[in-house]
Amino acid sequence: MQDRYKRKIDYMRVSVTDRCNLRCRYCMPERIESVEMKELLTYEEITNVVRAAQKLGISRIKITGGEPLVRRGIDTLVNMLKCIPGIEEVTITTNGVLLYDQLDDLVRSGIDGINISLDTLDPDRYRQITGFDKLEDVRSGIEAALKYDIPIKINAVSLKSDDVDDLIGLTKDRDIDVRFIEMMPIGMGKGFPGIPHDELIPMISDRYGQLQPDSARHGNGPAEYYRISGFRGCIGFISAIHKKFCDSCNRIRLTSQGFLKSCLCYDTGVDVKETLRSGKPEQEIFSRLGSDIEQCIFLKPDSHSFLQGEKISEKHAMSSIGG
Repeated sequence: MQDRYKRKIDYMRVSVTDRCNLRCRYCMPERIESVEMKELLTYEEITNVVRAAQKLGISRIKITGGEPLVRRGIDTLVNMLKCIPGIEEVTITTNGVLLYDQLDDLVRSGIDGINISLDTLDPDRYRQITGFDKLEDVRSGIEAALKYDIPIKINAVSLKSDDVDDLIGLTKDRDIDVRFIEMMPIGMGKGFPGIPHDELIPMISDRYGQLQPDSARHGNGPAEYYRISGFRGCIGFISAIHKKFCDSCNRIRLTSQGFLKSCLCYDTGVDVKETLRSGKPEQEIFSRLGSDIEQCIFLKPDSHSFLQGEKISEKHAMSSIGG
């Protein structure tokens, strides 16, 4: 389906929980009231939304959180989504802490790719950012995942320059993409220091030589990928603030509580949980879901306004939205 601005919308990010086993300072406050489980969409409800979305052209799904691996049986949801005709790809974004233990189940369920959020390889910095001493658990999950024939990406929020070299080093001898993401002014991210990419990219070029653009498809998102001479993997940049990619945005988001969002920047969207739990006949619910999704896509704005703080209407933390 196309939106009002002729963009093809074929990608949905699906949050399954607002809970997380880390407390990254730019994402989740120390004291946060988690939503009761009864308020979260069940796996069956999520599957029904995705089935309706597929009829409108959604073909790729990213499972997010909070931290999706803290929700029991996430591999079951992966399998349920993979069984929907027309869904071509189901991937997941995780902080990696529980990945080693759940990796085999995810692979058996048919997961098509794993994104691991990791901002630093320095143990002290990791503890400072996340509040926990779990870096070795994450590294074990990464090394285990590399044994499978599935794409592995590292997502690093661009925080401090002295973390960059270690992260880029992961791509030297491994088939890993490391993607640097500009800090977005959502929730706790407002006012949190980060490196703008118009500074980061020249800095990396100075250290590693001319970056070679890589035009191969690496995923569903807006990252621009580059190769460093002699490195197996690629580095990517998601520059949401200083190099807007809104004109090619292809996504909508489903929060864990059943709210469909068309843009991170704004609080507008459609509540599909009301439709799912209306008690109406199944076919009527399915038809209404289609209308809800069409409305969400219709409401999709032409661009975000992250550089104009007064226009940002989204007030929730990233953990409750599903980034």
